[in-house]
Amino acid sequence: MFKGSIVAIVTPFKEGRVDEKKLAQLVEFHMKNGTHAIVPCGTTGESPTLSTAEHEHVIEICIAAANKKIPIIAGTGSNSTDEAVLLTKHAAKAGASGALVVGPYYNRPTQKGYYLHFKAIAQSVDIPIIIYNIPGRTGGNIEPVTIAKLAKDFSNIIGIKEASGSLDQMAMVKLLCPNQFALFSGDDALTLPSLSIGGVGVISVVANIVPKDVARLCDLFSKGDMKKAQELHYKLLPLVKAMFLESNPSPVKTAMELLGMCSSQVRLPLCELSDESLAKLKIALKEYGLLKK
Repeated sequence: MFKGSIVAIVTPFKEGRVDEKKLAQLVEFHMKNGTHAIVPCGTTGESPTLSTAEHEHVIEICIAAANKKIPIIAGTGSNSTDEAVLLTKHAAKAGASGALVVGPYYNRPTQKGYYLHFKAIAQSVDIPIIIYNIPGRTGGNIEPVTIAKLAKDFSNIIGIKEASGSLDQMAMVKLLCPNQFALFSGDDALTLPSLSIGGVGVISVVANIVPKDVARLCDLFSKGDMKKAQELHYKLLPLVKAMFLESNPSPVKTAMELLGMCSSQVRLPLCELSDESLAKLKIALKEYGLLKK
């Protein structure tokens, strides 16, 4: 249903407000450069600091700009189940191809709580849902047995973005879940390893700036050209690491400003990069060939 390079698109700002024109241009950029699907309002899209109205509008802008030429998988997660249900219903009504729903943050629910949270969301809509597990951001881990139960009980829970950083956990998800359940890497550095254990793609940060290369990595693997896929994996790796010099999305937005793609503006409590991180980022961009040395 969904596969390959899926960009977790940034939300560009201008004078503190969502830059609607630039966002639509970024969607066009990805359609022209091989990205297979787009996720607005994820972590990279700064969803925690968007108002509900902004959140919904960003999704609507992306759906309109894509014009059904590329899937839009709307980020609709919240630490409030009621709010996540409302956001997911809105995404479905607006025409999103699916929803990416992060595990509740801060609350730290039990595994039963996770199950009931995603059950409520799955039962509220008909569109496909991808669970997003990122313990480093949410403070809790959705265990593979919980994911497997959700996958078996709700036909529209079709996959997971796994950002635990653990290939062992990814493998357990593949082992326990139905064959058709889709595993997406949530870490750019683990795209190729996750593909090798049965993953179908990546929901990517670095694809914001090098969409062709991330899409090509996925395509090379699917064609069985492991040698070229490995070469591209190792070419990408230093750039991927630079995207996480500080909290995402500050580095990738700074890179995008340096490359003339959009403003580096982020909303507090995120802030501009330190001078040290900026210097390291510039080196990574130059070594990759994106900036002149």
